[in-house]
Amino acid sequence: MAAVQDGSIEPENEKEMKTEPLNDAAGNHTASVGGVLSSSPVAASSVGTPKANAGSDEQQTLIAVLQFLKRNKLVESVDILRREAGILEDLDDTQGSDAAGTGSGGGVNTGVEGRDASSSLFNRVSAATTAPSSAAAPAPAPAKGGEDQPDVNVVLSAYSQQGDPVLYPVYYNGLKNFIESVLDCHRAELSQVFYPLFVHMYLELVYNNHENEAKAFFEKFSGDQECYYQDDLRVLSGLSKREHMKGNETLLDFRTSKFVLRISRDSYQLLKRHLQERQNNQIWNIIQEHLYIDIFDGMPRSKGQIDSMSGSLAGEAKREANKAKVFYGLLKEPEIEVPLDDEDEEAENEEGKPKKKKPKKDSMGSKSKKQDPNAPQQNRIPLPELKDSDKLDKIMNMKEATKRIRLGPDTLPSICFYSFLNAYQGLTAVDFTDDSSLIAGGFADSTVRVWSVTPKKLRGVKSAADLSLIDKESDDVLERIMDEKTASESKILYGHGGPVYGISFSPDRNYLLSCSEDGTVRLWSLQTFTCLVGYKGHNYPVWDTQFSPYGYYFVSGGHDRIARLWATDHYQPLRMFAGHLADITCTRFHPNSNYVATGSADRTIRMWDILSGNCVRIFTGHKGPIHSLAFSPNGKFLASGATDGRVLLWDIGHGLMIGELKGHMDTVYALRFSRDGEILASGSMDNTVRLWDSLKAFDDIETDDFTAATGHIHLPENSQELLLGTYMTKSTPVIHLHFTRRNLLLAAGAYNP
Repeated sequence: MAAVQDGSIEPENEKEMKTEPLNDAAGNHTASVGGVLSSSPVAASSVGTPKANAGSDEQQTLIAVLQFLKRNKLVESVDILRREAGILEDLDDTQGSDAAGTGSGGGVNTGVEGRDASSSLFNRVSAATTAPSSAAAPAPAPAKGGEDQPDVNVVLSAYSQQGDPVLYPVYYNGLKNFIESVLDCHRAELSQVFYPLFVHMYLELVYNNHENEAKAFFEKFSGDQECYYQDDLRVLSGLSKREHMKGNETLLDFRTSKFVLRISRDSYQLLKRHLQERQNNQIWNIIQEHLYIDIFDGMPRSKGQIDSMSGSLAGEAKREANKAKVFYGLLKEPEIEVPLDDEDEEAENEEGKPKKKKPKKDSMGSKSKKQDPNAPQQNRIPLPELKDSDKLDKIMNMKEATKRIRLGPDTLPSICFYSFLNAYQGLTAVDFTDDSSLIAGGFADSTVRVWSVTPKKLRGVKSAADLSLIDKESDDVLERIMDEKTASESKILYGHGGPVYGISFSPDRNYLLSCSEDGTVRLWSLQTFTCLVGYKGHNYPVWDTQFSPYGYYFVSGGHDRIARLWATDHYQPLRMFAGHLADITCTRFHPNSNYVATGSADRTIRMWDILSGNCVRIFTGHKGPIHSLAFSPNGKFLASGATDGRVLLWDIGHGLMIGELKGHMDTVYALRFSRDGEILASGSMDNTVRLWDSLKAFDDIETDDFTAATGHIHLPENSQELLLGTYMTKSTPVIHLHFTRRNLLLAAGAYNP
């Protein structure tokens, strides 16, 4: 059925629109239901009662299935289905041809509604175009076994319309000429229809075995499509026979998801009027079956505004998808007393210095003690309790923060680059611990390697026999259990059966996660350097995994298009986040650990609520698969990088794109905000690290001025103003970035001679 989402309009307008009569070329009145044109002549019998046409998709499909079962004399199945669906017996009874004259009252209206709903559905999806009938004509009773008899296969098959294949180019060309002739303000919006129409018309031709016509149609019109759809068109061109369509992922994407277009009411009315005047049922059927038109009131969007949001596999996000409340604030930090350190006495005997240092610490503490109004409740999701070692680490973190350099346009960070030389094993992933003491690499030879980047070497735990001799009550028991004989600068972890594509250290540095082509996620102990658990849930390669900022939870995503939330002590996933139409290529936890962001090859970014499992944000705008995500430290913003070489900035609270950073010439593989969020660093396969003024990017945007209802977004063209520096490597693609606690930027990649 038609999926047209009206914008936020007043009830009076909605009522007025529902009863708006429209004349077709034959002079018949056709009701417009919720902004949807019904091409069925039968629907004209209910012009005065808009409800008679407002049957839902589910109800109409159920009616069709009921009639199919009745034809096959499956009486018990009919009764069971009718009882469970709550459908009255006369709703699916299509034998009475003159229900309109059987009396008045709700029962009659229900019967008319059922017949009109089912008849109008099958008129839309059947290929036969019936001659227009009088506006007052009742629904005709279909003959038994006739072609007009509803068939469940017609409902369940997306491309079974049997239109004249020769007319497809004529229909498409006619619409193209019309759109090119309208005013400039409408042309950009209506041009969005070209791509989904082209795809579905081509697939219809292929499905109905019109191979030559399909090939000619593709060659004639594929060049008219936007450049960012070229990869999809290349896949589509390989589908030239009906057999090719079975099990094809790209085809399944197009068939199962409605392509979303956001169009102003004026532009939509123009399109509707044109198709109605031309009686162009073939195109209108496709629009109703496969497109979701999100109508808004207001001025039409410009070409630039549309292009900035276009490019994903299923069009733009519905506005409803980004209206859910998101608690993007940070959780209140636990109150930990920071003892004065000996280093604080290094104030060169100036009384002013220690006094300046202490308030800085207090201000840090007071900042974390205030409850953020946008933060989730502290116990919204259960988080692990802080151990003594965690508290010590937080104290160290706070001390380091007092020595942190405030970055900005005039004080850029130093960058330390770790080049992996002679990495013949094929470096595929890198991660640093939060305190920057360890670095790990995942390799295509299925190994994980861990290095110490401090003078302290990596040591394993002593054997069980040696551990039994240790005094467990001694103060330095943690030091005594380590085996000095095993001390080395690096360790190799064996266990995966395929290339390792993602790795992540736990916040407490005790564990390491790795995910692989073998479909598993493994948890490694950094005390014993052995594998503790292998998490099996994905059926295909797992492309990325990441620990929660608080530990315990972690997320993974891969080729099966489903992201999974795990806890380290559970073999099975706690949540499964399904919705992406292609591989999930990167995952990222929100700083408050209540949300997960996933980037996908379907060119969208989704945010998921861990508590409910619901998708609360869908961001579209990238023109290629997304490979990097980074949340700002305050949790308000998200940055994303993709194969299109662009970095996009998103306001999480409003669910809107607020910036576009252009400069990279290849895939943006790494993104990271500095510890206070003043600088955004991006690393790319073009062998460069670029630094951007994120404070200026966010401050320049007044989100209150955004009209989210209409989707009008004016992106400032200020990439060059925001670019603070570009740093080139000799020949090393940048695959990971990390800011130390003092804001030194660490970068990593494998040298590519």
